[in-house]
Order: sequence, then C-alpha cells, then structure tokens
Amino acid sequence: MRKKLFISTLLCLVLLAGAPLTQGAGFLIYEHGAAAMAMGGAFIGLANDPSAIFHNPAGIAWLEGTQISFGTTLITSSSSLSLPNWPDPAFQKYDQVKQLHYPPTFYITHKLSDKIVAGFGFFTPYGLGVKWPEDHPLKYIAISDDMKTFFFNPTLAFKVNDNFSVGFGVSYIYATLDFNLVEHADIDLGFIGLPTEASVDIPLVLEASGKGWCYNAGALYKGENFSIGFNWRGGFGKNGSFNIDFDGDLALGTPEVTIPSPYDQFVPPGTISQYIPSDGTAATSFNIPSIFGVGAAFNLTESLILTADLHYIIWSCYDEFVVEVGVDVPIPGVEFKDKLLEENWKDSFVVRGGLEYQLNESLALRAGILFDQTPQPVETMDPILPDANRWALTGGFGYKVGNFVLDLAYQYEIFSDRESPNRSILLHPLTETNLGLGTYSTKAHLFGISLGFVF
Repeated sequence: MRKKLFISTLLCLVLLAGAPLTQGAGFLIYEHGAAAMAMGGAFIGLANDPSAIFHNPAGIAWLEGTQISFGTTLITSSSSLSLPNWPDPAFQKYDQVKQLHYPPTFYITHKLSDKIVAGFGFFTPYGLGVKWPEDHPLKYIAISDDMKTFFFNPTLAFKVNDNFSVGFGVSYIYATLDFNLVEHADIDLGFIGLPTEASVDIPLVLEASGKGWCYNAGALYKGENFSIGFNWRGGFGKNGSFNIDFDGDLALGTPEVTIPSPYDQFVPPGTISQYIPSDGTAATSFNIPSIFGVGAAFNLTESLILTADLHYIIWSCYDEFVVEVGVDVPIPGVEFKDKLLEENWKDSFVVRGGLEYQLNESLALRAGILFDQTPQPVETMDPILPDANRWALTGGFGYKVGNFVLDLAYQYEIFSDRESPNRSILLHPLTETNLGLGTYSTKAHLFGISLGFVF
C-alpha cells in the first residue's frame, strides 16, 4: 500500500476554519458583558451600558458622559467521548482535559454632543479551546487546539430624535491559532529495498496567525414602556460573511516508526526519520458568518424589565474551505497536497430571554434563559469542535455606588448528547466497523465579571 498522504493533516487544518473558527452554537462566544450575560444575552433591545458596542451599537447614543467597562468571562467545560466500538476498554470512554478560558472585554464611550456618542470596544467573539489526552484514539484528528480572535471595534452612534438612534462600527481582527495532533502514515519501504511497509506516527504542531475586517450596525427605538432594537455584524463576502486569512508554520516532531519483523532488523534506527521534514507551511482563508439580531425590552413595572432576542446566524457560508499546504517529503509517492474539505453547515438561530428587577437604587437582580441551535451536521463533527444543541440558564446582579458599577453573572450550559462518526477515519481492517463512532456529552460553566466607571 502506498502512503495515504498525511490524511489527518487535512483534518487537523479544519481548525483553521472550524475554530475561528465556542460558546454559542458553532464557535461563537457571545458573553461579552456580565449584565447582558446574566439576562441570557437578551440585550439588543435594552443596550444600556457600554457593552452595547458589541450587542447593539445604537444603544451607546443614550449613554451620558464618559463610561468605561472592562471584564472577562471565565469558561470551563466538562466533555466526554464514548467509543463503544473501540477494542481497548480503557478508551471506550474518556474525558477532555480540564481547561480555563477567559476572553477579555474592554469598552469606552464618550458623549461628543447631544446627538453623537463615540465608542471603542475590544472583545473576542470567536474562539476555541479543546484538549484531549495525548494518547486518545482520535489523536490523529486532534489532541488540542487553542484559537483566539481579537476584535478592535471603533463605533459611532447618532440620536436621530428623542426616540430613535442608529450606530455603526468597523472591526479590525487579529487571530492566533495553536493546534496539536499525531499524523499517521503507512510508508512503502521499497525505496530502501524492503518489500514491506513502515507505520509512522508523527507529532505535528501548527501555529498560525490571521487578520481580517468586519462591520457592525444597529438601530434602537425607545417608546414609553418598551424599546425595540436591531443588530448586524458581518461583511460583504459570501452570504454576508467576512474573511480571516491565515498563514502558519507546521512543526513536525520526531516520528515513531514501527517496522514489522523480521524486516526491522535490517533498518538502522533513524533511517526513516531522516526523510521526514521538520517543518512546513499552511495557509487558508475562512468565511465567518453574519449575525442578524432583533430584540425588545418591556418595562413591566417601574422595577421589572423583560427582554427577548432572536438571532439568526448565516452559517451556510461555511460550506467548504481550501488549505494550501507546503511540505517537502523526499520519499517516492509521498507528498502534501492542497486540500478541500466539505463542511456544509446550516443557518441556525438563538432564542434568548431575560429579566432585570431593580431591588433598590444600587442593586439589580437578573436572570435569563437561552436555546442555541447547532449549525454543524453530524457528518462533520469531530474532537476539534464537537458541537450540539444547547440550553443555558443564567443569573447575576449589578451593583452601583457613586461612579462605580459592578456586574456579575453565571451561566450553566447543557449540551444535547450527540453521536458522531468522527469522519470515519478509523475503520476495522477486516470488518470495516467504524471504531471511531462515538457519543459526545458536554456541560459548561461560565462566570462573568464587568467593572465599570461613569464620569
């Protein structure tokens, strides 16, 4: 058998698209302000603090003076994978390695005139962080990944009249990616005169960075006891998507070579390793979806506010992507080729609801609920991004004293269990049973904190 050209390298590079490409269904993180997070993220129709730069830029038109807010969301999840067909009982069920992620936020707004407010936001709305045991059965797809996107978002908002405002912004995006897997190859040893194959496992680390641009806009109408808002974030690419262009380096570690007996005695140590390169390059361009959101807020009483949002995300832009790979392997029949992967994601929606009860002048109590639909077909699910439909319950409070504002939030997410073929890369050599067929179970805990100052 000729070498099957580092098939899992192509799968690992799904991360270049699948990880920027988590916390909303897909790989969207929506928790970028603790007040909004405590209300289930239903904030488009309220948008009454500086995090409106993210949720609905038109909202900052109503903010007085200069306001500053910064914070983070601590994200931790517990995920397990059951592989009932795997022959070793030790790996028929195993857990992800525990990690803590903390995407930061920073917002500042300043009232320029009675009608114009300027703002700037820094946040990380797309990301991924997954780590599995180094020796787990699907290590040929992924061991770990760490994706971060940093959005720098200046914004202007205009109060058209006493009831209506609009806002516009542009974001420069810088992204980083670290990815780790084990590459497997079956190499025909005919090139050194042996009538057999060597089984080779090669540790591979991908480090890449990317950049791009996107835009956001919003509108907000305030009535006597209600308000209605609209928000859009996206670009002018396919289906309103925007691109992040990645360039990266591939580092190949020392391979583990297995040669069947008795041929192993004729091959000195290092004979195969010397033909395996130590590095290479990779590049791709990824489409990130547009988000359309509409929300409303209702003053049920002087102290109680009800909010509701509906978000529609154009994930169908993520139907495929091409990875350009550059690695020279001086073994006959062995080469890296540019790869095209089909993903075929579907458009999805998120429904959010929230409550805020103003207990007194200083303390506000908040709660919320949301349902987030996955856009990911089960056929393209794997350890890089094992997504599923999810419900979340939220709660928290806000405390104001003088010019100081403290917001705290907690969110508990329950993912639906979901069975995946894991790209069917591990088949039994005789029965062709899919050894990688498995079920993912995931729960997540999020803790948000925002500190604010009003001048």
